[in-house]
Order: sequence, then structure tokens, then C-alpha cells
Amino acid sequence: MQVTIDSNSGFCFGVVYAIQQAEEELDVNGHLYCLGDIVHNNMEVDRLKGKGLEIINHEQLQQLYNCKVLIRAHGEPPSTYQTAIKNNIELIDASCPVVLKLQNRVRGSYDEITDTGNGQVVIYGEKGHAEVNGLVGQTGGKAIVVKTEEDLDQIDFNKPVHFFSQTTKSTLGFEQMQKTIQQRIVKQKGSLEETDFITNDTLCRQVSNREPQMRRFSTQHDVVIFVSGKKSSNGKALYSVCKATNDNSYFISSAEELDATWFKGINSVGICGATSTPLWLMKEVKNAIEKITV
Repeated sequence: MQVTIDSNSGFCFGVVYAIQQAEEELDVNGHLYCLGDIVHNNMEVDRLKGKGLEIINHEQLQQLYNCKVLIRAHGEPPSTYQTAIKNNIELIDASCPVVLKLQNRVRGSYDEITDTGNGQVVIYGEKGHAEVNGLVGQTGGKAIVVKTEEDLDQIDFNKPVHFFSQTTKSTLGFEQMQKTIQQRIVKQKGSLEETDFITNDTLCRQVSNREPQMRRFSTQHDVVIFVSGKKSSNGKALYSVCKATNDNSYFISSAEELDATWFKGINSVGICGATSTPLWLMKEVKNAIEKITV
């Protein structure tokens, strides 16, 4: 039986940079605070904890002084930087440049809305997700976060909508939400003017391009093993692509979750993962599958 790891899977450049920054500091000082899980993969987080990485939350950040803290790729709201200045904390800022660009665009739209006194910022994403919290922070907490059609009831469709997306959401989901908002505006106002709906495609192309790649990969194998942390928004989105393409797709977070019955009577297994899935973990899963099927 052939077991293949998808060459397009694994860390995106934002996660690679954040982990490099953490490891460089840990190699020198043996300890570093990180605000939130550095990546949504518990296996990789545990590996870095073993090197001295200490995960803290925002409440704990308030109690720290005169130290170094890593900002992960997801980015942070302005309040985090204010706390750092107040408490003399040196930030190692590993915010993804794609996320930083999105934050600037959201802040620009919010400033425009504030100046005109008319409009609202709407973000398609996971409420409470680290990246989304950073985006909402650019609007002083006033952005509307939507994930489902029911969430759209929060929007006043008589006012202009400035629409953005969390960078790691699915392309199809973004397009569907965009279409639904347009329909709701037309239903409310009877027409759709250019100023009624300002849409911004802010999906990360390194992430969204993986969807067609994942679709092709899933068709090439009898069974697909998708490896991801359960907290990963990107993992959930990409796994749904695999499952829709190949019903024999299974979501696992570690090799211990493999089931030998999945591999009976099949010729090929494909292993893939999220942008937060380390290559070493996919290799570990591959080795475990080869032992099971000997």
C-alpha cells in the first residue's frame, strides 16, 4: 500500500516565521512568553513548551513587567501594544504581514465610517478567534462578526456595509456570504448601489489556493488522513474540502487516533493537513500507518 504526504500541506509562511522567532529566542535564553497558542496544533505547542515556551493569556499579560512576549501570526488588537508600553514589555512581533495588511484596511474603513457617520464594518469569521479579535480591535470593538446567515440579523441593511473576511476562511464560504448580504440589501432597499456594499476579498491566497490543491489530492487516494489541531479554523475548512471530495477522509490530531479498519482493502493513503500542521507530525502519522498496514 502506498502512503503519500501532500507536498502542499504544512505550515504557511506566517506560522514558519513565528516559530522561527520563538526558537531563536529560546535557543538564547531558554524561556519566552507567548500570548496565546503560537499555532493551533497542540502537538507543536507541546514541543515548543518543552524548549521553554510559556503560553499566557491576555489577563496574565496585564501582570507581566520588564520581559519579552511573542505576538503570534494571528496578530493582536491595539490594546495589547498599549499594555506592552505601559508594562515595559518587549514584544517580539511575529504577526503575519497578510494579517497586518488586513488590520490596516479594517481600520481605514472604520475611520472612514466614523468620519461620515454612516456605515458598519462586517467581518466574516469565527467570533473569538485570535485573528478576528485583532480585527475587531481595530474598530474599538464595534465591528460585526458573522459566520452564518442567522448572524446577518445584526446588520442594518439601510446603512453601507464594509465587508471583510478572516484570512483563513474558505473561498466558497466567503463568496456565499457575500452573495447573501447583497441579496439582503436588495430586499431591504429595493436595489444595490455601489456605495451600499463595499466588499474586500481579504482571504490569504496561500491558504485559499490550497483548496483546489486539496481537492485534487483527495481524488488521488482511496483514503485521506487529514491531520490538524481541533482549534484550527483553517483545518476545519480544508478538511471539509477533503470530505466533500473523498468520503473516506478522516480528521485526526495525532497518530494515536488512527483506526486500522480505515485501511482494509485499499491501495493508497494520502496524508495532508492545515497551515498549522507541522511536517514532522504528518511524517509521524505516515510511519504509524505503515506499521498498522504491514
